Amino acid sequence: MGTLERVLEEFNRLHGSEAKARIVEAKENEVVVEFEGSFCATCGLYDYFDDIKWEALDFGLKIEPVEVVKAEEDDFEHGRYVVKYRLEESS
Repeated sequence: MGTLERVLEEFNRLHGSEAKARIVEAKENEVVVEFEGSFCATCGLYDYFDDIKWEALDFGLKIEPVEVVKAEEDDFEHGRYVVKYRLEESS
């Protein structure tokens, strides 16, 4: 299992009751991640996207969210968000 997959596995372990993340597309220095779930109403939505960044640092990977590509919400506090990240070389 690659580093990024382990990062998402850990994210899903910690946040799975609120939001699940999966890789949609991965390129050399870019990855697109889909988040789906009910998300915690008291947490900021973008905190979930940043949590991937902080989780990745624990695995020696630098990743930065750069764009929310798609956002869908329904009437029942459920959403789906597609976020593009830039992968950076670790120092």
